[in-house]
Amino acid sequence: MKLLTFHPGGIWLPESKLSARSPIIYLDLPEKVTITLSQHKGAPAKAVVKPGDEVKRFQLIAEASTRFSANIHTPISGTVKSVGKTRGAFGYDVETITIEASEEQRRRDLEASPRRIRDDAAIAALSPAQICGIARENGLVGMGGATFPTDIKLDIPAGKKVDVLIVNGAECEPYLTSDHALMLAEPEAILNGVELARRACGAKRAIIGIEANKKDAIETLEKLISPGSPVEIRTLRERYPQGGEKQLINALTGRHVRSGALPVDAGAVVMNVATAHALWRAAAFAEPLVARIVTVTGPSVKTPANYHTCIGYDIASLLDKSGAEIEQGAKLILGGPMMGRAVIGADIPVEKGTSGILLLPPEQALRRTPDPCVRCARCVDVCPMGLEPYLLATLSRFGKAEEAERQSMNDCIECGCCSYICPSARPILDFIRLGKNLRRKSRNKSKQ
Repeated sequence: MKLLTFHPGGIWLPESKLSARSPIIYLDLPEKVTITLSQHKGAPAKAVVKPGDEVKRFQLIAEASTRFSANIHTPISGTVKSVGKTRGAFGYDVETITIEASEEQRRRDLEASPRRIRDDAAIAALSPAQICGIARENGLVGMGGATFPTDIKLDIPAGKKVDVLIVNGAECEPYLTSDHALMLAEPEAILNGVELARRACGAKRAIIGIEANKKDAIETLEKLISPGSPVEIRTLRERYPQGGEKQLINALTGRHVRSGALPVDAGAVVMNVATAHALWRAAAFAEPLVARIVTVTGPSVKTPANYHTCIGYDIASLLDKSGAEIEQGAKLILGGPMMGRAVIGADIPVEKGTSGILLLPPEQALRRTPDPCVRCARCVDVCPMGLEPYLLATLSRFGKAEEAERQSMNDCIECGCCSYICPSARPILDFIRLGKNLRRKSRNKSKQ
């Protein structure tokens, strides 16, 4: 069997899939949730509740403030305790809503069973516009980490045409296994969601790309796909960043997304398997995006596991359940070690894009002192976007961000391959991010 992959660049990474054989652990609803209003790409949602309000599970508590935003719902019934700013995961203030449930409210929520509102025939009759409307109404966003509003992605602009839906089951980041666990536990729901997404964007076919190290997930999904189906499974080589949008399109179709273009310009839409699952739940059960699977893992975690938990759940509680020991100097990361971001502490809530929580011990969290560049060009060899990372980093470091932008800096997907492979331990990606921030500030200043 030929294993598919992208070109150019990429690296092989040790898997470290410590929770790969962990079944999903379904957690009870908590008594209290803290929900951030900016857990998606685009403008923060606007609160539509106030302190003292009584809310019911799945009720809208913050609505999309612009077209490029997403609705937010409560995962529990309860009383709104506060609406305002609190310190966020990365040290700056964010708008949040805190809700607490009484014993009676929590009991009713736990005893309630999901009730299907559309049968198969009703779902088959949904138009593309109705499917996009369901995605928007229920606050669906990309659950692979990018958190792009799903309805915008599926609503193809006039003049554009999509012929293939790409579904990301690669999960190429070391340590993360939440998508793998979901494919094993809910394969039929994922395929149902894929079909809805395919119809919504007008694609004739759908391809689910899964890395070869998830053989059980490949076999599980293939058994449910009937002959003649517009959906197929293709096996990908284990290579990072195989799950990037442009890399998946190249690996599965051979197409290249040109500089500055979007997947739709190459006739493709890319969706994560967890997002497809959420789309099916929204269509069949009117269930908004209020829960997800989160991998809790790392060398300092006694029992790495995949938890099904609600949005707003306290991350410190998840770490306690896995027996995590946070030592002085340890690093807590939301996501994987390559593209995840370190946070200031564990007293933060799960969000729609929280695919994993990684705890690295002090000896793995420390960076080496950078040495001078040895001109080896390894960063160029591994860049999956065909860029010159050393040049972009140097220009950004010396404040020449505008020149770096002319050298296609904005095409950088921030995968971290360049920093990982550098024998001199130079923080190449850090400088590129600095350059992007400088250009962003410059553009904002010019608009004022």
